[in-house]
Amino acid sequence: MATSPNPFTDFTKLLEQYKLPGVDMTAVIEARRKDIDAITEANKIAYEGMQALVQKQAEILSQSMQEIQAAAQKLTAGGDPAAAMARQGEFVQQGLQTAFNNMRELAEMAQKSQAEALAVMTQRAEQNIEEAKRLMKMPGK
Repeated sequence: MATSPNPFTDFTKLLEQYKLPGVDMTAVIEARRKDIDAITEANKIAYEGMQALVQKQAEILSQSMQEIQAAAQKLTAGGDPAAAMARQGEFVQQGLQTAFNNMRELAEMAQKSQAEALAVMTQRAEQNIEEAKRLMKMPGK
């Protein structure tokens, strides 16, 4: 099976062909490598965040199903119809509160993951600006 070509290596070879006076091609190539590293890290953080969300959703579903099953058993346990209606109302209220809490927790997890990924990209953008400033400085000035 043939391995896929490394696009970064191809890009590096392409840039190395051109010699521009006053431009440090090694620094330009290194900056692009750092860009790719930052994108890779941001994608890793986003992927891990999505995995955590899916796992949490599965836990919530499992817990909810167990609670529904337990509540259904209590509701069908016979007894006073008025008491059964009260238990049903409590169950609905608890279910809504749990659903809201779960939605908030999932939203917070997603926000945290997105913020961490964005922080990686923001840091790299700031580094790019500093690198561009250094590259633009003329020697001897």
